[in-house]
Amino acid sequence: MPDHVHLLLEGVSEAANLAEAIRAWKQRTGYDWKRRHGTPLWQEGFHDRVLRAEDDTAAVVRYVLENPVRAGLVAAVTDYPWIGSSRFTVEQLLTHACGWKPSWKRRR
Repeated sequence: MPDHVHLLLEGVSEAANLAEAIRAWKQRTGYDWKRRHGTPLWQEGFHDRVLRAEDDTAAVVRYVLENPVRAGLVAAVTDYPWIGSSRFTVEQLLTHACGWKPSWKRRR
């Protein structure tokens, strides 16, 4: 997405710290960006949503992957050059995930 990023992070230990992971990632990427382009990359803060046991992780990933299609940037998920996962292939996500939407996007 040209003006924001979606990340789905999974803590793999009791010591996992989402806020610290985001801070460190933004610091590293922001430093490199500013060094190359001379402008800041990130705004302060971030919006997070903790997935619950009833949430289907693969479906959440599919929702994120489909954002560029919904935004009209590409015709198909697989056309977007910055998709990826360290856990699933895109084919697995698209085959097995349903059309999950966050609660604030669902029609009542």
